[in-house]
Amino acid sequence: MLCFPNAKINIGLNIVEKRSDGFHNIESIFFPVKLRDVLEAVIDEKSDAGNVSFTSSGIEIPGNADDNLCVKAYQLISKDYPMPAIKIHLHKIIPIGAGLGGGSADAAFFINLLDELFELNLAWGEKHHYARQLGSDCPFFIANKPSFAFERGDKLDFLEVNLKGYHLALVHPGIHISTPLAYSMIKPSKPETSLKELIQLSVEKWNGIIVNDFEKPVMEKFPEIATIKNELYKAGAVYASMSGSGSAVFGVFKNKPLLSEFPANYFVWQEEL
Repeated sequence: MLCFPNAKINIGLNIVEKRSDGFHNIESIFFPVKLRDVLEAVIDEKSDAGNVSFTSSGIEIPGNADDNLCVKAYQLISKDYPMPAIKIHLHKIIPIGAGLGGGSADAAFFINLLDELFELNLAWGEKHHYARQLGSDCPFFIANKPSFAFERGDKLDFLEVNLKGYHLALVHPGIHISTPLAYSMIKPSKPETSLKELIQLSVEKWNGIIVNDFEKPVMEKFPEIATIKNELYKAGAVYASMSGSGSAVFGVFKNKPLLSEFPANYFVWQEEL
């Protein structure tokens, strides 16, 4: 069985406060985009029930295969719902360490895939329960709809965010941003106005009002990320921002932009929203 986990962008990201458990409360708008990985799972009839193997292609995935979130999702669910052995293959297209949620998307889509493949009939709450254990933004990808994310990013309110007809450009310079490092450079503070209200403004009014708290410290450490944002505005973006803790930067355009100023080794993606 095949599925196609997609990336997301953060439209604004406020680090509100540090929690007693060491995590942070945030608020952000999670918005799905069409940049996708390819994820396949097949039953392994030659192995004992509960066994799982993982292979990948495309962008190299660092670390041990046993640490992949898809493997962890299978192991987590199989404790409650015994399943046959399975082979997983992931063709990785979404850049890693870019603030696009690719790993979380793979895990969440895999939960849905297992539910369908083995007819587990998982309830909505069960899927979210498993997803929260795998990552703070994994629950978003279960429904995969524009959402206001709060607390750890695992609590969601669905929103209407109408970007129909706009064009999105996404640029990743190949810099891997460590999320713990990004958080270590932030002093949490509550915003005067919630993103849930600001997102109702027209896109043309977002610049300077809807902000990502990670941008300033991350761009000071990696100036080329700031350069990407500036180039997107030069190309005609009505709004541009770093996504998540970086290093991908996106721009929203009224018309399809001509992007020729970026080095050949940068990852550049465009789509009509």
